[in-house]
Amino acid sequence: MDIRDTPLRWYGDRYPSTDPGGIYDALADLERPCFIAVTPQGIGATSGGFAAPEGDGLPLLAAAQPLPPERLGSAAFCAAHGVRRPYMAGAMAGGIASADLVVALAREGFLASFGAAGLLPETIERALARFAAEIPGLPYAVNLIHSPSEDRLEREAVELFLRHGVRCVEASAYMDLTAHVVRYRLAGLRRDAHGRVVADNRLIAKVSRTETAERFMRPAPAPLVGALVEQGLVTAEQAALAHHVPLADDITVEADSGGHTDRRPLPALLPSILRLRDGVQREFRYPVPVRVGAGGGLGTPVAVAAAFAMGAAYVVTGSVNQSCVESGASARSKEMLAEAGIADCEMAPAADMFEMGVELQVLKKGTLFPMRAKRLYELYQAHDGLESLPAADRARLEQQVFRRSLEDVWQECVTYFSRRDPEQLARAADSPKRRMALVFRWYLGMSSRWAVTGDEDRAADYQVWCGPAMGSFNDWVTGSYLKTPGNRRVADVAHHLMRGAAFHTRLAQLRTAGVHIPPTAADYRPVPLESPVADSPVGPR
Repeated sequence: MDIRDTPLRWYGDRYPSTDPGGIYDALADLERPCFIAVTPQGIGATSGGFAAPEGDGLPLLAAAQPLPPERLGSAAFCAAHGVRRPYMAGAMAGGIASADLVVALAREGFLASFGAAGLLPETIERALARFAAEIPGLPYAVNLIHSPSEDRLEREAVELFLRHGVRCVEASAYMDLTAHVVRYRLAGLRRDAHGRVVADNRLIAKVSRTETAERFMRPAPAPLVGALVEQGLVTAEQAALAHHVPLADDITVEADSGGHTDRRPLPALLPSILRLRDGVQREFRYPVPVRVGAGGGLGTPVAVAAAFAMGAAYVVTGSVNQSCVESGASARSKEMLAEAGIADCEMAPAADMFEMGVELQVLKKGTLFPMRAKRLYELYQAHDGLESLPAADRARLEQQVFRRSLEDVWQECVTYFSRRDPEQLARAADSPKRRMALVFRWYLGMSSRWAVTGDEDRAADYQVWCGPAMGSFNDWVTGSYLKTPGNRRVADVAHHLMRGAAFHTRLAQLRTAGVHIPPTAADYRPVPLESPVADSPVGPR
């Protein structure tokens, strides 16, 4: 059949454009329907108008419904967290996901998680006071990181969150559940006036393994719940209600991300955890099923669109936000991140789980940190203590890595842990290997701090958490205003990633209908914004 004999005809005021620029404009007009019609000049695209089965209108090849970004993902996620769009900026430790970043995104209707991990309680408390003063009633989360070697920090963080009424926590790096994360969730359980179980304390668990995901999808384990009741940390009523709700409201499937990661590919991991969620839901029949989102490797609109196409309820970004104006990273770190390619990342030992051999993903371009951190772990495995180190290795560490004697470093560790966690010193008192671990962890901890503060003298040792999404983002924004780090604002990035994802989702719909889109019209391009998301109200849709 001749395409001019198609049964539907297009009518409207905007004549279809056949040039790539006009086609792009029609595709990018996401709030209006997009029509592909046959014109005397060739196949063209336009936004707006309508289709009818007969008449003298232009033959219609395909159409796509309006697709504003808020229609992507889960409406339930937006309603639960009071946000405009199913998008979250994940936590980056040490305040890299800064208070400025959280405030900026909250004001534009996005959820962001404050990077509380590694910060002293008084620093976290100042940020919480700022949120209460500057964004009252607006959405935000705070990170709770699993600290297997520093249990006190996790406990104190939860106590701080409960004292300040933090209503959303992003739990990360958990390999098993702890009493602290369970306590946070249960402390917000109650029944409403209709007898329904309400969880005032929302929990978003970031995981990369199915067994960990399942623990958060199920109700809190009875032994942990019972112990919390015995200690008077939750009430008997809260313990009884715990059986009716999952431990977490949302599960973020963390793929190949910066920082703590198993580097699992998202197309393999996300479907497995979605199937797991469906099985748990059939077993427990929660009134509100656990939502499953995606994070790791999401640095372009195409990647975000792919995550939604696979069934993600929401998406989480990390590395790309670190290079933005509002992040707590130093200007030098942001410049390094803005120059990163997709292959410029490497795994290195993690400070918080050093003795366990846990690694995290960091930037390798422009820094010696990955190589030096790996060497420290090799020495830790090979020797029983600092006193056992070969003289040549010890000299190299003191001259090139630590730039001071190991004894001086140990004294700094004593001062630090005397204030932060004295138990660490008690455990190291009769253990030379434990003492060596704390000294080596000093370098791992300070290297991330140097990257945040921008210590020029230690630029070669910067530990910058980064995944391949950063390189992908840099490739995408080349030639646009976002190429320059000084132009990267977190709300702009969020806006463009979500609008771009909707653009590419619409593109995929038209391609499925058999429409060929010129390559020059088929890539969403970021342009400067005045008010990124002022067109849609905060709240459920």
